[in-house]
Amino acid sequence: MRAVVLTLYGGPDRLKVSHVEEPQAPGPDDLLIRTAAAAVNPVDLQTRAGLHARRSLLQPPMVLGWDVSGTVTAVGGRVTAFRPGDRVVAMSAQMATGRGTYAETVTVASAVAAPAPVSVPLVTAAGLPLAGLTALQALDVLALPEGAVLLVTGAAGSVGGTAVQLARLRGLTVLAHVRTGQDAEQVRELGAHHVVVGGELLTASGPRADALLETAGLPQAIGAVRDHGRAVSIVPTRVPVAERGIEVSVSHVEQDGARLAELTGLLDRGALRLRFSKEIGFDDACEAHRLLEAGGVRGKLLLVP
Repeated sequence: MRAVVLTLYGGPDRLKVSHVEEPQAPGPDDLLIRTAAAAVNPVDLQTRAGLHARRSLLQPPMVLGWDVSGTVTAVGGRVTAFRPGDRVVAMSAQMATGRGTYAETVTVASAVAAPAPVSVPLVTAAGLPLAGLTALQALDVLALPEGAVLLVTGAAGSVGGTAVQLARLRGLTVLAHVRTGQDAEQVRELGAHHVVVGGELLTASGPRADALLETAGLPQAIGAVRDHGRAVSIVPTRVPVAERGIEVSVSHVEQDGARLAELTGLLDRGALRLRFSKEIGFDDACEAHRLLEAGGVRGKLLLVP
């Protein structure tokens, strides 16, 4: 089968389409999925550059990718929730599982998969798992009561934009931070009650939030949180420094098919919006990495076989 293989750590040119051995049969608890699309995420860029080399189960040559959508082609003997022909989405924590998703066929544990949403094309659905689960689990860590004011940084990004929508569904008042005014209207459409742009965030007279969900690598945003509030970051290399009695934690995304099914349900009910940017063929995977690395991408870049 064809797969996008990282040949050596380095730049986007280290990604090559290669023929690799296709899985012949799933393990007893696994699914084989014929890939419709695999999303490109910041963690893929970091892995490609070697930033997670010490934590990765595999070393190059290896297949990158965490998100996948597709059709089940075979199931393990102990799998009862899925059958061949089912359309599914899944998140494979590539660094831990060694199972990347930039391939024509992907093997995942059945417990990390969920029925694909029916309200969006199967290709587009590949943009949901990692961003959706990251936002959902970070909000769970904060566990804010209804009516609390939540500041979301990077609100125009995939995780931040999903967090804005999920926070609104939980009855929170959402204060969204974006880098430029061009993103403000889009974030309002996602449900943000208030939007602040750039440096407005840190002014002495600026707004104060009960909690911070930090997705953009802006640890100084803790300055906008009230005394004894809460902050959670999904950027482990730039965690806010605790101050003024604020409780700070880091949320690391976990594979979870059941929670992913909750997200697909919200999508199909129209309560959650999935943003899509562009489909790119496997042969141009290096270009997809360049586009994401350059910044300014709104919505998911999706690799299609």
